[in-house]
Amino acid sequence: MARPNRALLSALILALIGCAACRAPGDGRGSDRGPSRIAVIPMGTTHEFWKSVHAGALTAARELGVEIVWKGPLKEDDRNEQIQVVETLSGAGVDALVLSPLDDRVLLRPVADARRAGIPTVVFNSALQGEEHVAFISTDNFQGGVIAARAMGRLTGGRGRLILIRLKVGVEGTTKREEGFLATLRTEFPGIVILSDNQYAGTSTEMAYQTMENLLSRFTGVDAVFTPNESTTFGALRALQDRGLAGKVIHVGFDASAKLIEALEKGEIRGLVLQDPFAMGYLSLKTAVAHLRGEPYEKTAATALVLATPENMNEPMVRRLLRPDLSILKD
Repeated sequence: MARPNRALLSALILALIGCAACRAPGDGRGSDRGPSRIAVIPMGTTHEFWKSVHAGALTAARELGVEIVWKGPLKEDDRNEQIQVVETLSGAGVDALVLSPLDDRVLLRPVADARRAGIPTVVFNSALQGEEHVAFISTDNFQGGVIAARAMGRLTGGRGRLILIRLKVGVEGTTKREEGFLATLRTEFPGIVILSDNQYAGTSTEMAYQTMENLLSRFTGVDAVFTPNESTTFGALRALQDRGLAGKVIHVGFDASAKLIEALEKGEIRGLVLQDPFAMGYLSLKTAVAHLRGEPYEKTAATALVLATPENMNEPMVRRLLRPDLSILKD
């Protein structure tokens, strides 16, 4: 399918701004101009993670009496489309941006341009370099990698042959997870042999599947696998399933979806490090509104991390993160 041109993309986004489904009653500006409109721009829109972010942001918007415009790239590697979304929405009368950047550098200029136009940006999930944004809301991604490594160490008894699949160069969040995992493994579990830690799967499940397939063909006697996000975890899981290795190779991953939860129940995945994307969307939206209203807010904040296992997955706190309430998106 051909990529839509800039004019068409701009027209679609402008139409979205008027979408009544994204509106909430009230007046976020405290003036006769009507409620504030805040653009929430994720890295992508297809994974369950982003649906939870959307639900959290929309919940906060309705509580605070503001409107949101939800728009992001279809694919989580389309930097150009995300730049176009940011530029178009910045020029379309939104009051603030809430942004999860695909890259820690390429959006510096659009965010700086927005700030000069009086439009502040709250960055969430993955960092953006520079000082042009007003706040950063994220998981402690390095600590997420530490949690995964310690789980892996326990599950393997500190021994075995391991593969780490990376996501993508330039994505700060998953890079920190990979770094935290490797640093902890090398320090605390030196008996685990790292067979490969330099292969990037990209952002699609199919690419992750092929990367895992290639590594399983290259290395024999693989005992363990770590994957740092939803798409790499699902792609690697499928490759292990196709080879009859799911549940035999110890697999620790990141994030959740229906298929990953099913694999956790079966013991095909032994651990999923869970973020709280609902809280991330909720807090990011609240932070943007606080900035617009001149109210105090934290310039940096970290949301929760929990390790889900087959043993604890039905505990209330873990179950909430595995199966977040997305009913607000259907209203």
